[in-house]
Amino acid sequence: PMGSERTEMRKRQMSATQETPGVAQAQHSTGSRGSNACCFCWCCCCSCSCLTVRNQDEERARRTSHELQAEGIPNCEESPAPTLEEVNAWAQSFDKLMLTPAGRNAFREFLRTEFSEENMLFWMACEELKQESNKSVIEEKARLIYEDYISILSPKEVSLDSRVREVINQNMLEPSQHTFDDAQLQIYTLMHRDSYPRFMNSAIYKDLLRSLSEKSIEA
Repeated sequence: PMGSERTEMRKRQMSATQETPGVAQAQHSTGSRGSNACCFCWCCCCSCSCLTVRNQDEERARRTSHELQAEGIPNCEESPAPTLEEVNAWAQSFDKLMLTPAGRNAFREFLRTEFSEENMLFWMACEELKQESNKSVIEEKARLIYEDYISILSPKEVSLDSRVREVINQNMLEPSQHTFDDAQLQIYTLMHRDSYPRFMNSAIYKDLLRSLSEKSIEA
């Protein structure tokens, strides 16, 4: 009887030993899922705030740049309808195009089709900042410009090189009307060299020019 009891006990021990690795592996697997479920906590619940943030980021990534850029974009500048002479002048130089509200509005319309309207919006925001003299207003507007167009988290971030970004970060320690001057010049140059030639060949410009020419002939 004692022998049979010992044999039975040994069988139970062997059986438990064989089951343990599987249990440990399952526990390890569960632990891994828990640790990977969220970047800030060890839970795997669906209501975790971190998972919510991740889901929002994924949703944002799925949205088109056009949808994102359409958020919070100010209306076009008020301006009288351009004349045929003005529209012809836009073809002479980028500076002449940018001098008039009508020219900027037409160019903005074109930039919107290329999903790069943020370049014009940034340039205009910098021009507006230069008109301010109140220190607190300057600081607030500089902060908003940084958040809207400089921050890598913004969907309206403009393309700037590392040198200019470093200058901006230094200038933001004491914001002034000229905090973004280097960046504004870089974006102006980018629009001039990259977008302006395409605008001159675009349907937006050609249709406007043709329409004004036909009205001029009828008159």
